[in-house]
Amino acid sequence: MVVQEGILIDLKCAESALEKWPIRENFLGSERQAGKNMSMDRTSNMLSSIKNAAMAGRDFIEIRHSKECESIAKVLEEKGYLEGVKSFKQENGGGKMLHAGLIKEEGVAKLSQVKIISKPGRRIYKKYGGLRPVLQGLGVMVISTSRGIMSGQEARKKKLGGEVICEVY
Repeated sequence: MVVQEGILIDLKCAESALEKWPIRENFLGSERQAGKNMSMDRTSNMLSSIKNAAMAGRDFIEIRHSKECESIAKVLEEKGYLEGVKSFKQENGGGKMLHAGLIKEEGVAKLSQVKIISKPGRRIYKKYGGLRPVLQGLGVMVISTSRGIMSGQEARKKKLGGEVICEVY
């Protein structure tokens, strides 16, 4: 009986302490919405979304817009992995979004794998001589150079090195 009374006293003390703490209203009872709690690295988020959409058999993806993401999507569009890359403004004033359709061959997405090379904690740079074809030319490497984002093949032709963003095949 004494133990139960001690536990009840401790619970009441904890309850009164919790009532006094400043807790944000959005934290408790909020539901996680798609795109609201995404990572701060938009490039990795976009590439993961493309890969997941391809694996799930989706026809398109819509993600938050950034100039870098749009440039990467344009390179993948040129190489035949995406189609109809365009940016649009949401009707409810939620901000600018990027729409990209996945190209399918015989009902299966052409894109099967996305390998993120540079990450926020570790950037990978290569000189133009170190840019080799992905899967003996079957894939594409996306490079961020001083002249913008381009494929590894295009960067090698222009004799430009830069940060290796990803490999897609």
